Amino acid sequence: MRNKYFSIAIASVVLGMLGATLARADVLDDIKKKGTLTVGTKADYRPFGFLDPSGKIVGFEPDLAADVAKRLGVKLELLPVVASNRIQFLQQGKIDIMIATMSDTPERRKIVDIVDPSYYGSGTNILAPKSAGLKTWEALRGKKVCLIQGAFYNKELQEKYGVDGVAFPGTAETFAALKNGNCVAFAYDDTAIVGEMQKPEWSAYEMPLDSILFVPWGLAVKQGEKGLADMLSKTVTEWHKTGFIQGLETKWGIKPTKFAQESRDKYK
Repeated sequence: MRNKYFSIAIASVVLGMLGATLARADVLDDIKKKGTLTVGTKADYRPFGFLDPSGKIVGFEPDLAADVAKRLGVKLELLPVVASNRIQFLQQGKIDIMIATMSDTPERRKIVDIVDPSYYGSGTNILAPKSAGLKTWEALRGKKVCLIQGAFYNKELQEKYGVDGVAFPGTAETFAALKNGNCVAFAYDDTAIVGEMQKPEWSAYEMPLDSILFVPWGLAVKQGEKGLADMLSKTVTEWHKTGFIQGLETKWGIKPTKFAQESRDKYK
């Protein structure tokens, strides 16, 4: 009798797992049936995702989301996310896809399915006055450079390039220190610098160096959604092959990246 109940319990588990797998396998059909693709994207990270004067989310990544929706023949719904909730929203089913400046890391691949190939990425660069005339990372050796406390790249900038780091707890204090001349440059995420440079207040500043410490970004779907992931993988490959990514760099005023060019060369 005990073995009988044990067998029934095992069968129930197997059936449950099979049902869950089938449910996930139908996610593309579900999207098409509801006629809407819900994508989580940033609304506070210019130019990758931000609010226009009318309150609409626009930018580099909303344009990517729009292309995915077009390929599926459905309407697009953008749901704003931030770093602290974007994975949770995906796991909870509040969004179908995440396109939200998310770095591809081994830890994240354990909890969501990240699509290959990477669609974009970010590196470390500097925001500096044009008058400083900085052209190489070596030119920063021995100079005071503003940093964000705890940033992963601080150690390398200090040890490899010999910068005299001046660390601050947040960006507001760091930007103020740069404007006040407390440091010759601010080392930060290059995509964030791109957004800041679109503001008139930074017209006398530049991002003059080649970015280093590149980290790829990945589209993400809920674990097990292979059909959707495969469709997105083909889509990202086509974005690179056709130069769509480079076109968006031009559209949104982003300095052409080595990653985009190398990806175009690889897939065309």
